[in-house]
Amino acid sequence: MIELLLEFLLQLFGELLVEFGMRTLAEPFRRKPNAIIATIGYAVLGASVGGVSLIFLPAHLVHAADWRFVNLLATPIAVGGCMAAIGTWRASRRQSLIGIEKFFYGYVFALMFALIRFRFAT
Repeated sequence: MIELLLEFLLQLFGELLVEFGMRTLAEPFRRKPNAIIATIGYAVLGASVGGVSLIFLPAHLVHAADWRFVNLLATPIAVGGCMAAIGTWRASRRQSLIGIEKFFYGYVFALMFALIRFRFAT
């Protein structure tokens, strides 16, 4: 179970770093994005961050094969929920939101991150 928690924290940390960077970069471009293009962008970004994570953590954090599959299904949902909660918190403070702070985009990012680690970690 601790392995699942570590994988969750790894994905959440990666997503929070991206959220911070995107918030910084997106501020001048406050325009509603095309949903299909945004989904593709978050998928590519999640896969890229998942690939970079393999440089620093090349081995699976979840050692049992069955639990890796559970991680692949459950962790992106949990991370998407966390990002949605962060979006709700930011909205309550009247801060502008970016796409990754919505459940779906957070989920897509985390799913691609998890798929890359699932497939390529040793």
